Amino acid sequence: MNNALLSYHDAVLYRSGEPYRILAGAIHYFRVHPALWQDRLRRLKAMGANTVDTYVAWNFHQPKRDEAPDFSGWRDVGRFIDLAGQEGLDVIVRPGPYICAEWDNGGFPAWLTGIPGIGLRCMDPVFTAAIEEWFDHLLPIVASRQASAGGPVVAVQIENEYGSYGDDHEYIRWNRRVMEEHGITELLFTADGGTDYFLDGGSIEGTWATATLGSRGDKAMATWQRRRPGEPFFNVEFWGGWFDHWGEHHHRRDAGDAAAEARKMLDPGGSLCIYMAHGGTNFGLSSGSNHDGNMLQPTVTSYDSDAPIAENGALTPKFHAVRKEFFRAQGIEKLPELPIELLAEAPVLPAQSLPLTPGPELLELARSAGKPITSVKPLSFEQLGLDAGMVLYAAEAILPGRADSPTESRLKITGLNDRAYVWVDGAFAGVLDDVSGAEGLTVTGTGVAAKLEILVENLGRINYGPLTGHGKGILGGVLVNQRYTFHWTQTPVALAEWTQEDLEGLACAEFDVGEPADTYIALPDSEKGFVWLNGFLLGRYWEKGPQVTLYAPAPLLRTGRNSIKVLELGSPGTVVELREAPDLGPEESGPIEAAELP
Repeated sequence: MNNALLSYHDAVLYRSGEPYRILAGAIHYFRVHPALWQDRLRRLKAMGANTVDTYVAWNFHQPKRDEAPDFSGWRDVGRFIDLAGQEGLDVIVRPGPYICAEWDNGGFPAWLTGIPGIGLRCMDPVFTAAIEEWFDHLLPIVASRQASAGGPVVAVQIENEYGSYGDDHEYIRWNRRVMEEHGITELLFTADGGTDYFLDGGSIEGTWATATLGSRGDKAMATWQRRRPGEPFFNVEFWGGWFDHWGEHHHRRDAGDAAAEARKMLDPGGSLCIYMAHGGTNFGLSSGSNHDGNMLQPTVTSYDSDAPIAENGALTPKFHAVRKEFFRAQGIEKLPELPIELLAEAPVLPAQSLPLTPGPELLELARSAGKPITSVKPLSFEQLGLDAGMVLYAAEAILPGRADSPTESRLKITGLNDRAYVWVDGAFAGVLDDVSGAEGLTVTGTGVAAKLEILVENLGRINYGPLTGHGKGILGGVLVNQRYTFHWTQTPVALAEWTQEDLEGLACAEFDVGEPADTYIALPDSEKGFVWLNGFLLGRYWEKGPQVTLYAPAPLLRTGRNSIKVLELGSPGTVVELREAPDLGPEESGPIEAAELP
């Protein structure tokens, strides 16, 4: 295996020529405040891990096509890798370019997937040219930190779970070649679900094939022995927990069950990476969505994932159960004492209830949020150059009827992605989503022109499956019964780009802090919307749950006066609560089946 630090032979993994196994955990730098990177890495090391695994989210670094990728501050992935090395951890980098990860658009920038006719994750020259340009910026950062250069990077993944998407093996081989041409000399590998089906699509000869699964690891190992007999087994994504969609229960997996499943793979000598070891948070508008074939399933703001290291850094019962298995796999039955500082609970602000001042009317705010753009047919988010946030569509339409005989009609939206708030002549008419949009709303007309205003909210781009890269906004048209309405004005509401000036006038709550500490923000009488803390967009809230509180880590607070700004999309609330503990909602417990979506 060249001069790579890791190698394998006869189904045995070696590190510097000595038999070895990877005991890893996933932590995503883009989901953890950079001031907390080192703390979370230390906790992973204390769990008995020898390796940290991270994806690289392309759209986190390059949200706009005409701007070079940003690798500074929170986006300094090189610093995250360096910190891991300082803590004595090896690093596995998973640069995609597709990552899934319940992250918006699977990590792809919206400007890329919005190119008309582009073929994603295949040998489409438009797609591969963009990947090469991205890798020109990213891979030197990774290559310079490889073990061969004295750094901690010991392995790099090719693409991600490709067998769940396509079968263009030429594309996978091209991906590998591009990495090698950019100086990646450490061990390269693919990752796919634990069955023949996924291996058929995603694995290639001459490249280590690893697995992603949450249960039935013994069956997967048997499949690997049959299909990849010379390769050591590595479950690079052991789903010890699971993520949540809005409107579901909070997923919880028993610690003992997760540990027992891990043991099935560790006892025969397999390697394992806990996904997630520490989940973190989908700050801002970064959470993605799934699609079940019938409807969109947007992911919540928290990415706690019932991980061993909780969203706030707490060491959960699952941490101790996994730690026991990791040390046991190293032949250590008597666990070393944990450092006292890791056992101490993170300081929290005292609980308090804050009055929430009223904010502007949603429609008025949307009307003044950006520069209007006119078109004959409605334009999508992609056509407007907007990756996230909202768009206000406005047009005039004649609603059937007479002044002396008002008539009911159906206002329908074809190709609605995702959630639309509808006004007719300034009066709120209701909400439509990707399912109800085709059914429509009842509106009453008198045969004269009425002003239609439709605010479409992007709930998160699809991150997994054949609909990855799907557009946002009104992709079809607006119908009054069977008649299309034309000549539209679109006003982008670029929430992710709002400055302090843009936040002026929003509903507001203020509070004073002596010493910054963690807090958990709840809006008990609000319906749905967005929360900013000191100008930083924390994420979404929604009364349908399961998530009740938003995690606000201490580095986002400051000594003295702090402000919370709220943009409500439904019924405005009157109070903001600072709580002392997280509330991720009612729980649903059970194992993570291998047949579930990765």
